[in-house]
Amino acid sequence: MKKAFRRVLSVLLAAALLCGGMMTADASYVDDSGAFRLSCTVNGDTATERGFCWYTKTDVPTAIRIFDGRADVTDSLTLADVTAQPWEGNFMHKVLVKGLTAGKEYGYTIEGDNGVAVTGTFRTDDGDDKVSFIGIADVQASSLENFLKGARTLNAGLEMNPDADFVANLGDFTNDSTNEEWDNYAEAFDSLNNAVTLAPISGNHDGLGVWHWFENMFCLDTSESVQNLNGVNYSFDYGNAHFAVLNTNDALSVSLMQLKWLYNDMRSTDKDWKIVFMHKSPYTLGKDGKWPDALYLKETLTRVCELTGVDLVMSGHDHQYLRTKSLKNNRVVEDGKGVTYVLSGTAGSKRYEVRDFMLGHFLTLDKLAALTVQKGGENDLGIPHQCYLEDGTLDHYDPNRIGGVFNNVTIDGGTLTLKSYVIKDLEEGETEDVITEIDSFTLTKETGKNKATYSGENKTSAFEYALGLLPSGLCLAIYTFGNWFPRFLCMLPKLIVTVVTKDIF
Repeated sequence: MKKAFRRVLSVLLAAALLCGGMMTADASYVDDSGAFRLSCTVNGDTATERGFCWYTKTDVPTAIRIFDGRADVTDSLTLADVTAQPWEGNFMHKVLVKGLTAGKEYGYTIEGDNGVAVTGTFRTDDGDDKVSFIGIADVQASSLENFLKGARTLNAGLEMNPDADFVANLGDFTNDSTNEEWDNYAEAFDSLNNAVTLAPISGNHDGLGVWHWFENMFCLDTSESVQNLNGVNYSFDYGNAHFAVLNTNDALSVSLMQLKWLYNDMRSTDKDWKIVFMHKSPYTLGKDGKWPDALYLKETLTRVCELTGVDLVMSGHDHQYLRTKSLKNNRVVEDGKGVTYVLSGTAGSKRYEVRDFMLGHFLTLDKLAALTVQKGGENDLGIPHQCYLEDGTLDHYDPNRIGGVFNNVTIDGGTLTLKSYVIKDLEEGETEDVITEIDSFTLTKETGKNKATYSGENKTSAFEYALGLLPSGLCLAIYTFGNWFPRFLCMLPKLIVTVVTKDIF
């Protein structure tokens, strides 16, 4: 129903604009004349507010119109935090739209250069106890061809779940965060992004060494972010769930200030479900799982999640799909009262082998419930890459598991269900999509039991952040040299053998 409504609404908007003498276009490039890099994001109250960010080639007015059916309702709304400024050779525009009605489907048009407009749709939260979203990660492309492969993955998710309330992109939108790559991302993804609300998460390729790019690509609530240089941390409610978005570029991993923010944030909600989105993953068998920045999260962030009753943590970074069992204190808890961690796989074409030299040093198989490596050939364990866990072993070859991964998550009252899928890479001559379910699990709980226990201000001043950088760095250094480095040395002989014999690091 929602997808059909969106199509009809887009046609109506296009017709209305044409009647008004204005040219229209899809939300992709139109001879460099239209608005591009368009995103509609969660920002504040998801029932009444949305953030919009877009780019133009020239310095034109920041113009957006909101439609309820055929009616232009822009003048009845508040357009706040209007921003227009040059950025890296283009012009960035941001608007926070306030005063929307809960549970309503809206259309919008955004004017670009030369009167060319793009159209899109979004739906506000209706406030019930249901929410559905799609999770993808690590498109991390450079060429348009590979961006299109990532867009194909998201499109499959939206086709399967057309009523998704939002899409959580778990970071690494591009490889080098350059104008050329963001242009390619826009050409591949804008027509998808303008049909759904986004919850973007900063990846290391979006933030480390490319300051302010992430902040300038999306209109997000930065009021509680501990810093905005290399990413943004924020939170929002949707349905009966509370979501916290972390920036794992902060102090190379996560600062003490952001951990404090998460601790306060999760105690400030009475929502039934608590979910954390972040880029780097504390549990992984991919190539980045051997370094201290990600592993430090296992010693710090996991404790905050356990103390505050977080149910699910979703991440990216290591380009394979992995799900842990319910964990507490880095141990399996059979009663399911711990935290489940999901490494969401890669939506793109860059995929990582299993690093078996990490087993026993940084991760043990007994903690894992599912694993899929999305590429061909054999992995470090001497078995085909399309493997998953069954009874604690890695096996089961399936050529349909070579492709991009998307995750569908639905919450209905006291039941949370996650289903993960691979859309098979198309071989030469193939045209039909093959989508294979690679994992499914359900969490249940009694609703109405969570109580808010924190009501204070949850902000970090620039001075407080600067003051906390030294102790944050010291904590990471102490972990690195006191915990990680001895384990790395023990792992080193097996790592060297793997590099020499298999050219895998």
